[in-house]
Amino acid sequence: MGSFKPKIMQPILFAINDYKYLQQELIETGEFEEGKVNRTEFSDGELYQQFTNEVEGRKAVVIGGTNNDRSTLELYDLASSLVNYGVDSISLVVPYFGYSTMERAIKPGEVITAKTRAHLFSSIPRSNKGNKVYLFDLHTEGLPHYFESPLRAIHIYCKQLVMNAAKEFGGEEFVLGSTDAGRAKWVESLARELFVNPAFILKRREGENTEVTAVNANVNGKNVVIYDDMIRSGGSIVNAAKTYKNAGAKNIYVITTHGLFVGDGLKKIKASGLVEKVICTNTHPNVEAIKDDFLEVKSIGELIKENVL
Repeated sequence: MGSFKPKIMQPILFAINDYKYLQQELIETGEFEEGKVNRTEFSDGELYQQFTNEVEGRKAVVIGGTNNDRSTLELYDLASSLVNYGVDSISLVVPYFGYSTMERAIKPGEVITAKTRAHLFSSIPRSNKGNKVYLFDLHTEGLPHYFESPLRAIHIYCKQLVMNAAKEFGGEEFVLGSTDAGRAKWVESLARELFVNPAFILKRREGENTEVTAVNANVNGKNVVIYDDMIRSGGSIVNAAKTYKNAGAKNIYVITTHGLFVGDGLKKIKASGLVEKVICTNTHPNVEAIKDDFLEVKSIGELIKENVL
């Protein structure tokens, strides 16, 4: 007689309200059990949540971005409660960590929100096999060090998605462009792996004014693919596209990991007439509401599955 092999249960996958679209995509792969939460909002705005699955002893995954304070607390409450109800392990999948631009103080008295939020998640009780948080294309490399035991922070790069999109739209020969010096190292690294030239915009600051002085690479008659990790209002992208176009660029494409597009940011880029197409991932829920062929969305679902399973 063969030895009895106990059935290995699938990870149970939960999501905060804003990220149900990613939860559903991953459930459809057949690799996860759907974690169900009964939610009700009281008249004062307080959120009532109740798990309707049995979670004790299970491997739990929770998807939720910190795109606003409400989402942050919803994610924290779900994760903490799952541990209290006895999950064996817990992994937080945070496609967009929304406090990364406040990762250090520049002026006296500034609150370093990225650090305080990291400390908040680090206070989630420890599950039996430990806690993990997966973060995607962070604005700054040092941010994972703000998370403390028992939470282990893992930085996931969406590099392959970005590179594939650059090759798809850039054509046979293109230049990979940066919006400013802040992204220069990352763009240079990507360009090296793509075997293309990087281009940087050189700026000079005089008082409150910033003047573009030059583009460091020859872009005349070439397609330029601009990469930035995050697009908020679209202003920096329009200024960069204008600079490359003035330097003789042929067609300009824009790739970003985190497309927030606040204040009609995508419409602003489109209306400039400088950019052929914007490509982004689905790390931020704002892209789910945009229905425009000008925007192409690539999913990070496969990247999540590869890392958490």
